[in-house]
Amino acid sequence: MKHIFQQGTNPAKPTLLMLHGTEGDENSLLAIASHIDPEASVLSVRGNVSENGMPRFFKRLAEGVFDMEDLKIRTEELYEFIAQAAKEHNFNRENVIAIGYSNGANIAANLLFTHEDSFKGAILHHPMVPNRETALPDLTTIPVFIGAGTNDPICSAEETTELEKLLTNAGAKVEVHWEEFGHQLTMPEVEAAKIWYDKL
Repeated sequence: MKHIFQQGTNPAKPTLLMLHGTEGDENSLLAIASHIDPEASVLSVRGNVSENGMPRFFKRLAEGVFDMEDLKIRTEELYEFIAQAAKEHNFNRENVIAIGYSNGANIAANLLFTHEDSFKGAILHHPMVPNRETALPDLTTIPVFIGAGTNDPICSAEETTELEKLLTNAGAKVEVHWEEFGHQLTMPEVEAAKIWYDKL
């Protein structure tokens, strides 16, 4: 997968896996990564799916309607890529924090739904419930930050609450931060994620 790797200055810090939203690419979230933790290594990945020229991590059938078969395939593809990248770039696969926005947050959430060892923790900006037909693995002790919009037209407040409940029931330690700015990713939301991250 096309990606950027930036070696951090503190090897004890997690590697931040950056997963962009639709229309974004591997450069889109680099500034956010450096804001969250300027000492951490960064693995920023471009989705392998193109929707009218816009990179995505998996196909969709319509706005908010996922192609579930493609989601499954792409989730495994990303899971395997992270392990491969850890060997190639010499970072600890067990010390990865995912930071995803929108489409990127959705595939990060589905990795959590699929593999209990996907991440040490996750920051999900405006995620949806990726799969309602699966039993979640044991996510005990995995911290998850969810950034949400009370008036998000793509990801409703009910969707956020449902995702929070599913993750919590699987044992994850979930914190939800609400903003009133719709679906866009704002600096107050990023700042709230940084405060959460700094407590890990």
